[in-house]
Amino acid sequence: MRRRLGAVAAASLTVLATACTDPGSPADSAPEPGPAYSSYVALGDSFTAGPMIPPQIDSACARSGSNYPHAVAETLGIDNFRDASCSSATTANLTGPQVVSSGATVPAQYDALTPETELVTVGIGGNDIGLVALAGSCLALDRSSGRAAAPAGPLCATANVRDGLDLVDRAIDDFAPTYGVIVREIRNRAPDARILLVGYPTGIRDGGCYPDQPILPDDATYLQAKIDRLNTAMEQQADAAGVDYVDLRESTVGHDACQPSAQRWTEGLFPSQPAAPLHPNADGHRNAAEQVLVTIAD
Repeated sequence: MRRRLGAVAAASLTVLATACTDPGSPADSAPEPGPAYSSYVALGDSFTAGPMIPPQIDSACARSGSNYPHAVAETLGIDNFRDASCSSATTANLTGPQVVSSGATVPAQYDALTPETELVTVGIGGNDIGLVALAGSCLALDRSSGRAAAPAGPLCATANVRDGLDLVDRAIDDFAPTYGVIVREIRNRAPDARILLVGYPTGIRDGGCYPDQPILPDDATYLQAKIDRLNTAMEQQADAAGVDYVDLRESTVGHDACQPSAQRWTEGLFPSQPAAPLHPNADGHRNAAEQVLVTIAD
């Protein structure tokens, strides 16, 4: 169960269909470009990298050329752009190399930073607190058939509470100060850069949509609450460090994994568009780019 964000992309969940474009997709209402930046570095995990979204431009990290950092760089006209994001990355892979599933070694993401870097986005933390392992423990599935199979009661909503202590809450609270450490390290390496911490989108609505997504109502509410708690921790740490926080939660309400394919920006267990299971699809990345650009323009 100790899978990481992006590791799901390498599993047997290969039910992919042709990508569809929502006429009301986020790109239709993109904001005006913000201030001019000559160099930009993107750091992060699979929610930044965009596994399975075409075109895949880096097989080691399952990185898409259509992910939100690429959209931001294109909109702002930044030629000096480095996307160091990598699926399955933890914060340890910011400072040290990452060995990916193929066995290849990816350099530390901080190595992409230079004293001349002017803009940095960071989307990370889910793997550090075991978010995908948590989501996997919430799935009400017959493991042999892969079909929804309701147990007698909630799975993850009760299993992670011991003697009145929520273990996931504790993991998030213990991890939260790491965001401050990240900001300090970026400032050491790129002292003049504007830094944006990018949150995680809405994954599933309260109460879920069982059996369309095989998560029982209490478990769906519990899972989203933990995503929200991680986002809150990130926002608080960004405020304390004096950097920007990009909220993806509110803009993605109504576009979660329970929605019809044309309205869905985060895919469910069996994606209907090219994207990793339980991850943003191309529309989700377009929305993330829009929210980053709005924040930059403020």
